[in-house]
Amino acid sequence: MESIFQLEGEMLRILVPKDLDHHNCIAIRETADSLILKENIKEILFDFKNTEFMDSSGIGVIIGRYKNIKCLGGQVSAININERIKKILVLSGLYKMIIIYEQEA
Repeated sequence: MESIFQLEGEMLRILVPKDLDHHNCIAIRETADSLILKENIKEILFDFKNTEFMDSSGIGVIIGRYKNIKCLGGQVSAININERIKKILVLSGLYKMIIIYEQEA
């Protein structure tokens, strides 16, 4: 898996791959959780610029990181969401939990 994690101060940007599914969720979850603890991360930004597909495993990755970062007083946000991903976030209720930016902040 190419490097999809970028540290920007206390923010972790996760460049979500083309498919966020059960094939890559374990590696993303484990690496993100490790970086959150090691780097004192206070914000996670999921960047969906290259993402075309997300299944329930992907939803689980976002919810899990949300729970972890909230315990540390942080926040989770998302950027570059296409209509398909937006629909998944709305139907799953994630849009109520995370900050969704319409464009790059």
